[in-house]
Amino acid sequence: MARTVAELPPGARITDYISLGVITRTFPLSSIGPVLSNTGKSSIRQRDLPAQVVVYYVIALALYMQSSYREVLRCLLEAVQWLRDPSVGVRVAGKSGISQARTRLGWEPLRQLHDELVKPVAVRSTRGAWYRSWRLVSLDGSTLDVADEKANEDAFTRPGASRGSSAYPQVRFVSLVENGTHVLFGSQMDSYRTGEITLAKAVLPRMRSGMLCLADRNFFGFELWQLAQATGADLLWRMKKNMRMACEKRLPDGSYLSHVYPSERDWRHKTNGIILRVIDYRLEGIEDSEPIYRLATTILDPGKAPASELAALYHERWEIETAFDELKTHLRGAKIVLRSKTPDLVRQEFYGLLMAHFAIRGLMHEAALKADEDPDQLSFLHAVRVIRRKMAVYGAIPPCEEGSLS
Repeated sequence: MARTVAELPPGARITDYISLGVITRTFPLSSIGPVLSNTGKSSIRQRDLPAQVVVYYVIALALYMQSSYREVLRCLLEAVQWLRDPSVGVRVAGKSGISQARTRLGWEPLRQLHDELVKPVAVRSTRGAWYRSWRLVSLDGSTLDVADEKANEDAFTRPGASRGSSAYPQVRFVSLVENGTHVLFGSQMDSYRTGEITLAKAVLPRMRSGMLCLADRNFFGFELWQLAQATGADLLWRMKKNMRMACEKRLPDGSYLSHVYPSERDWRHKTNGIILRVIDYRLEGIEDSEPIYRLATTILDPGKAPASELAALYHERWEIETAFDELKTHLRGAKIVLRSKTPDLVRQEFYGLLMAHFAIRGLMHEAALKADEDPDQLSFLHAVRVIRRKMAVYGAIPPCEEGSLS
């Protein structure tokens, strides 16, 4: 989609459009300061755009993908003006100044802030977030179009197309999602040429004991299964139906125990295998359904998780597709590419986008708890519109917050 310079209506102010309070409450100055220090990005001298402001600016960009760089910055600076000398007017840097400030900051602080603060938020009373005692999460990957610049193409490459290659370079990313809240966490990104399995290996360490992870058949394999199981989380992954899974012990609910092996030789000699439980089932009366679906799980005791329940539960995996749609369609905007023109700023913008999504989803979770609703029943698009539309300036950054933006 072509990008045109857009401006907010005349007289528009932060009270009507920028909900900086949602961002600063989720990513407080007290957390940003240490990250900037650890990455060597703290502002040493006074600048019009100090590093802390640029962090918030990058996140705010994700809320306003269709507005110009300067328009978003103008609104952001109006929001923090009361922290500065009120006698000095707001000076909005030009596009070059904004690019220089973002380049000085780099992408490492955004990734570290993301890794430290973006995590599951469900509590025991959160509806739809649990199966029995397990916190439900899903693993999957997707792609994002980035600006059509040679540097981006060299760094990230383009996917193939029926006639040559696609219109834009793409980044590939893999994430975990907390099913009940749609919070995306543990995300890792790289070039389009990097496979989902490679990225998944870097995502798995964010899994914890007490989670039940759902994943599609493309992820199932001995190495990744072994790595995922080592995190302490339980797994419910689909398998390809043509995999050789011998029924070693039939269980009362119709599932059975079997082993998966690292190589053909190990399979023949029955060495170095990992025990798992297999569930085969059909979807009766569902048009275009496959003849058989096969799931593997680390939950070996059918008394703790009956096969019928796990078969029904697996389809909760589609929650991550909904979360990706929120990120790519409702927040970013359909057919809009990431606007950054250099690879480092693409990476920075990517983490800003994920952090904006997390801030919105955190607010929606709080609202769902107060209303005793399932977060799935709340409209993400409506939440985005509300956050864009209205938030009082005085609530943006509480005076009790440690630190300063200058």
